[in-house]
Amino acid sequence: MSAEIINELCRILQERKDADSANSYVAGLYAKGTDHILKKVGEEAAELLIAGKGGDQNEIIHETADLWFHLLVLLIHCNVSPEQIFSELERRFGQSGLEEKASRQ
Repeated sequence: MSAEIINELCRILQERKDADSANSYVAGLYAKGTDHILKKVGEEAAELLIAGKGGDQNEIIHETADLWFHLLVLLIHCNVSPEQIFSELERRFGQSGLEEKASRQ
């Protein structure tokens, strides 16, 4: 998935903050609050785990898209931009995972 589609999706998710929850799934998520959004992220993550265990590539793709979508809803809800995530990934790029984990302590 390219950064452009992520940015466009986030723009739409931002617009949905002001939408009527009766007419928008995303607006309904926002209206139900952080705990509900987190529950959806957890559900999608669990479904991806099951798909990964099953090994069906199409199911893995579908569930990953669902998880990414709900993660983006959470980010927008919390006023975190994709650019902030991209910057963090870029900061970590080329760094050993072991070194990065050790730097958090």
